[in-house]
Amino acid sequence: MEHCNKLLYGGMLSLSALAGCTEPVTEKPLNIVYIMTDDHTAQMMSCYDKRYMETPNLDRIANDGVRFTNSFVANSLSGPSRACMITGKHSCENKFYDNSTCVFDASQQTFPRLLQKAGYQTALIGKWHLESLPTGFTYWEIVPGQGDYYNPDFITQTNDTIQKHGYITNLITDDALDWMENKRDKEKPFCLLIHHKAIHRNWMADTCNLALYEDKEFALPDNFFDDYNGREAAAAQEMSIVKDMDMIYDLKMLRPDKESRLKSLYESFIGRMDEGQRAAWDAFYGPVIDDFYQKNPQGKDLANWKFQRYMRDYMKTVKSLDDNVGRVLDYLEENGLLDNTLVVYTSDQGFYMGEHGWFDKRFMYEESMRTPLIMRLPKGFDRKGDITEMVQNIDYAPTFLELAGVKVPDDIQGVSLLPLLKGEKPAGWRRSLYYHFYEYPAEHMVKRHYGVRTDRYKLIHFYNDIDAWELYDLEKDPAEMHNVINDPAYSEVLADMQAELKKLQILYNDTDFVK
Repeated sequence: MEHCNKLLYGGMLSLSALAGCTEPVTEKPLNIVYIMTDDHTAQMMSCYDKRYMETPNLDRIANDGVRFTNSFVANSLSGPSRACMITGKHSCENKFYDNSTCVFDASQQTFPRLLQKAGYQTALIGKWHLESLPTGFTYWEIVPGQGDYYNPDFITQTNDTIQKHGYITNLITDDALDWMENKRDKEKPFCLLIHHKAIHRNWMADTCNLALYEDKEFALPDNFFDDYNGREAAAAQEMSIVKDMDMIYDLKMLRPDKESRLKSLYESFIGRMDEGQRAAWDAFYGPVIDDFYQKNPQGKDLANWKFQRYMRDYMKTVKSLDDNVGRVLDYLEENGLLDNTLVVYTSDQGFYMGEHGWFDKRFMYEESMRTPLIMRLPKGFDRKGDITEMVQNIDYAPTFLELAGVKVPDDIQGVSLLPLLKGEKPAGWRRSLYYHFYEYPAEHMVKRHYGVRTDRYKLIHFYNDIDAWELYDLEKDPAEMHNVINDPAYSEVLADMQAELKKLQILYNDTDFVK
């Protein structure tokens, strides 16, 4: 079995080698299709949570492959999360800390660069959100910044900015399918990153989906009216559905005689629509606006109304995403690519769907630190069902590299998931995860913090303009409502968690914060 370790096809690991050399070495190198969305939380995927909506095409990936049940990010914010993913390193090492002040150093080592050197065609289509232009890609076409839902601009490799007509989720998928069909060398393996704007705020659905889910009523989360007792940083945020969700920008209640902080930004968004798109938009939202201002709900009635509108608009945006994932899966199947392709779906982080009364992300609390991760595996990988080990978005880069037979550089901080995909139970798998959020002061005013999470406990330190520690027993308190940092019954746990935190800070070279 010594020959199982040899690299084939010019440095790429063959499928037969990965499968244990039970078949002759005749298979082609594996392709990678990596689909990533923005702010898509596991609560809104029916393969994770059946309370709210059906996502049949995402479920196809999970049902035909694996679902990670303990998948997390290292920094719950769009740009930093993407930098962690593409480098396989924490923010302290890739130096992209936040969306406000950072520009990604595109000359640094990334997994697309390494795959490209190994003979892979690499492509990125959609959201980049790292301020610099992409490098390491054979082909790329990206939206500036967050992008626009309707008739968006795209930046091309020739550094031209062009406007395309249509809805962004459809357009990104169109370009991805066109690249696979017409622009790649079909004799070479490829890694395609399809990165969507959806489901980012302000949740503008495609016109064909505007009327969906209007008959649905959603129960408020049990902690929707959280009072944040014992959690100073949680009390200081500005991401409350009740207090901070903008009536016009977020909830589309535009009327000439009404004002809001973000009204002009919303008007610029709908100003991109053509006549037909705007007519469909107004035909749907017009009656909703009239009904809202006529009834003029207040207090808890208003809070519930805002929650219902938020949930529906979010779900409508997910619907288009799910449909377009189906288009990609269908293309791969119809063109005989599924058996030789790893299909990955994830988000750049989780999101709050009313838990703690919030929307957005940023905190190390579960709903935003967790991220969905599902994979449809190539032929020869027998693993199906749930993978329960703790994984993090710094693990994607080494996974893709090892899958392609490319040596994983020693400075990559993530761990390849390939053993898990092959059904192995590696001894000594990580027992804890490190997290660090840096963007403060900024939108939503979430304090800077870092921390450690194990399978049962979570320790967080909020710092900068605050010095507050929080400890949670996730088994007894999964909603993270009770900070037990001062509970004597947890003194030994606290000492253990402090030691684990220090160990990870040294391991990941975030030593400025070692206590």
